[in-house]
Amino acid sequence: MTNNIKENNSKQFYIATANLLNFANPDRIYYENASAYNNDEYKHKLHGISDLLSKAHADIIAVQEVWDSDALEALAVSLGFKAEHVVVPLASNDVSSPYTQGKGAQNTPSVGIISRFEQLESSLLEEILPEAVIEVPDIGPYQRFNRPPLVVRVNAYGQPITIITAHLKSKRAFFLRDKNGILLEDIDDPNIRVRAKLRSLCMRAAEAASIRMSIIERLQHTHEPLILLGDMNDVTGSVTTQLMAETGEVNYDKSMRDIALFDAARIQSRYGWMKDVAYTHIYQGMPEVIDQLFVSEEFLPDSKFSLGQVERVDYFNDHLKWDYADRVIDHGIIRAKIKLNS
Repeated sequence: MTNNIKENNSKQFYIATANLLNFANPDRIYYENASAYNNDEYKHKLHGISDLLSKAHADIIAVQEVWDSDALEALAVSLGFKAEHVVVPLASNDVSSPYTQGKGAQNTPSVGIISRFEQLESSLLEEILPEAVIEVPDIGPYQRFNRPPLVVRVNAYGQPITIITAHLKSKRAFFLRDKNGILLEDIDDPNIRVRAKLRSLCMRAAEAASIRMSIIERLQHTHEPLILLGDMNDVTGSVTTQLMAETGEVNYDKSMRDIALFDAARIQSRYGWMKDVAYTHIYQGMPEVIDQLFVSEEFLPDSKFSLGQVERVDYFNDHLKWDYADRVIDHGIIRAKIKLNS
């Protein structure tokens, strides 16, 4: 193994996902209507996120809402990783980047992955696959991801594992605006608000369907494990989340195990009751799990193709009880302990 991973007989690792709430370099405008962090604010956010993530002891961290690779690399180093362990192409501060020309993410934040394990390959899912393209009301065909998912394949103790992190379209109403960002609709009209939320749902559904098709391509007739995690912006049993996982199809067709994904919290071998008290976000005063961690059949202990198991899943969410002004991130952190077969 490389990257300071110690060989041990247990072959276990922790994988986590965290939405970093507009993590950007200091003195950098990321949204026109948001103030840039000054140096003190940036350091406060960096140290606060580092303190939260350090408790997870994760070997792989999927992150969302990153604006600058420099900021993410600083966070990684603070957690004991190396800068080269960071993969966040759409937020690159490298002037040679074909995506950003060194300016970091533009218009919307990016997803990224930090991994102690050797990176075998990485790619972005930028285009909505043709079979998943749908017409969004008053907008037209939805053909590109707003925040392209990141695919990184790693070598974990000699076992290749594909990691996909995503940040799907939120439930927030999508109102029509002109090219200057001026609203074209009456946001106080309840019927228009319903239509605007329908647009968001259509976008999230297209993204989920396209991710699903990419997952099928990687899993079908193979026995290499895959983990999907990130901010899915809807609960585990929602139509859009299950569109990506198709867990329920296994109840009717056992052969679907080959391409289905399974909620890590529901298949963990320890502390299974935790799934009933967990939450990762508070939406309109209600706690819910919208940050997800799904695994493929190879992590089911009862599968004949099992390569390991999800030993336990933990939720780090105490900071969501703090006053909003004191939170450096507004999502909980979900972490899974995965043990590979010896």
